[in-house]
Amino acid sequence: MIYSVDVRIVAPVHDTEVTDRVADAVSNVFPDAEPTHEDGALVAEAHTLDAFSDVLHEQEILDTARRVFLNNVDDDGFSFSLKKQAAFEGVVNFAVGEPDELGEIAVDVRVREPDVESFVDYVAPETDEGRPVDPVREYGDRFDPEEAEY
Repeated sequence: MIYSVDVRIVAPVHDTEVTDRVADAVSNVFPDAEPTHEDGALVAEAHTLDAFSDVLHEQEILDTARRVFLNNVDDDGFSFSLKKQAAFEGVVNFAVGEPDELGEIAVDVRVREPDVESFVDYVAPETDEGRPVDPVREYGDRFDPEEAEY
């Protein structure tokens, strides 16, 4: 799938926090993003969510991610927030409810190509009993429908 997206990631850095640890939290879940320090926050840009999608697959939280994305969708993309401490450990934990005292990692995804829903399908495909429905995303070029076990 060919897509064109802009991902903006913002994580507040409070006086009590070590900037490098916040940068590690961002890099652990968004390794393609290069964070820079701007006015009390780390800001990073990326143009892919492939590594992030891989983490969603590994943690088997595609349904949760999909629900969060679709609940926060607009005409141009979607947004979500992550817990900083979990991200520091390389774990995706969506922030819902009361905000954390130290803030959360805010992610804004703007989709140019394809449409927003197709990109959500790519990053967090629908599942059936926890397995992705789209075997091409799961297996990439290695997928051969002739050999698939259904």
